[in-house]
Amino acid sequence: MAGVNKVILVGNVGTEPESKQFDWGLVCNISVATSETWKDKNTGEKQEKTEWHRVVFKNRLAEVVDQYVKKGSKIYVEGKLTTRSWEQNGEKRYATEVEGREMQMLDSKTGTGQAAPAPKKAAASFDIDPSDLPFD
Repeated sequence: MAGVNKVILVGNVGTEPESKQFDWGLVCNISVATSETWKDKNTGEKQEKTEWHRVVFKNRLAEVVDQYVKKGSKIYVEGKLTTRSWEQNGEKRYATEVEGREMQMLDSKTGTGQAAPAPKKAAASFDIDPSDLPFD
């Protein structure tokens, strides 16, 4: 049975990008906050909930994020959920994060008050076998 693992986030970057170079390429991590608001049915008061998402970019896309994305930037991210594991002090640890495959900067202005260049869209390339798709 085929499945779909796709995440789309539109939110604000909560941390400065953190990058690390490996033999095989660059990895860049950011946290993205998404918020939802609603009106409480009982009290009529406005409620808000913020979720934080760890997003990991690799290779060329990591370079773009490291160079252009800043804390507070509004971005669009497409990717997939991944879970990695490691051992720390003899204990198995797990982290679920979004592996960013596409990113678009949504800010219309830079911090200097000047208009920013048109948002750049960068994508990792990968091959999709049509037989893996969940529909005919």
